[in-house]
Amino acid sequence: MFHSKLCVAALVAGLTPVAAFAQTDAGPESYEEQLAHVEDQLVYQAPIAGVENDYWFNYQTDLAEARKELTKDLRRSTDAEDNRDAWEEYRSELADARGDYAKEMAEKGYPIGEVRVVGTGR
Repeated sequence: MFHSKLCVAALVAGLTPVAAFAQTDAGPESYEEQLAHVEDQLVYQAPIAGVENDYWFNYQTDLAEARKELTKDLRRSTDAEDNRDAWEEYRSELADARGDYAKEMAEKGYPIGEVRVVGTGR
């Protein structure tokens, strides 16, 4: 029951399911995990200029792979350093995917500009 409520609360708060599951761990969030959550909030929620093309679908695939890898890495984690490494890799993969997607769309002539306000939600 607690797990279901946590998932619903996370979705309402705009967190990904991976972030919701990570919140269940005992102990404080690492700096790497905090950065990953900020990067998670920067994920494009819709295609740039509303154009669903191969770049958009590749981006979605990259995001899914990053989340799957994070889940796998956190399951295999044996200590705090492993957790930090997993979160840093996840943050890096999200940032790379976002940057690659934006660059590809810019090269095709689509406008990229946007402003986002990112809060910690705490």
